Amino acid sequence: MSKCELIELKDLSVNDPIELAPPATRKVPPPVNPVQPSHFHVVRMVGDSVTIRGTLDEQIDLGKQKLTVSEIQHKIKEYNAQINTNLNMVINKDGSYTGFIKVHFSLVRPISLPPRQSLCSTQEENQHSRQIKRRTSFYLPKDTAKHLHISSQTRVREVIEALLNKFTVVDNPAKFALFERTERQSQVYMRKLSDDECPLYLRLCAGPSEKVLSLVLKENETGEVNWDAFSFPELCNFLRILKREEEAHVRQIVKRYTLARDMMKQAIARVSTPG
Repeated sequence: MSKCELIELKDLSVNDPIELAPPATRKVPPPVNPVQPSHFHVVRMVGDSVTIRGTLDEQIDLGKQKLTVSEIQHKIKEYNAQINTNLNMVINKDGSYTGFIKVHFSLVRPISLPPRQSLCSTQEENQHSRQIKRRTSFYLPKDTAKHLHISSQTRVREVIEALLNKFTVVDNPAKFALFERTERQSQVYMRKLSDDECPLYLRLCAGPSEKVLSLVLKENETGEVNWDAFSFPELCNFLRILKREEEAHVRQIVKRYTLARDMMKQAIARVSTPG
């Protein structure tokens, strides 16, 4: 059984047949280009544990490269020679350097802005004294991007705070995270950057190409939600929404496994039936 190729049940569709056959003793053909790794993955299910191994799970971590001062100087010259704008990197006498990074916004939820400041007379202020100041929320367009001039010592958390200040966003910076987006062999990889990483260093190591590396600001899904900040009706509404989503997911999982079980039984019947 260890030699059989396994797939995840989520990859099955209604029209995909399942056939059981003894494992064939054959070797996996080598890739056409020895430099290019083959695209495959193997899912191993042992008991209740599932492990996935394959070349597609390899991550590109440009931040782990360690460059000397001379290498940094050489890379800055190469970087500046590849761009046609005035967004050059400049190295300082102390070995640090400054430059520009471009951050793309990929936010699903709206952002909050401070209430608008309006010039009102004393009479108008008295008339609206009982009104509660509310934040203005709106959705950023999907193609929103911003250039920031930072140094090689600027950390991810500082970049996030600077971006929010540019748009006068009053939301907590902990709600957001900066991601590294890379493209390789028609595959897209997303990696969440830690707070102590330096985005300009990543930009220098990757070069100016946005396909090799681009920076994306997204919601920080791993952060804990402060449920105490919501009212009782809002919490009750959240519970109803979670219940509906849970029931929908349960129905999908039951349907998926029922379909796979029926297809396996049909395959067993075909194998066990002589002729």
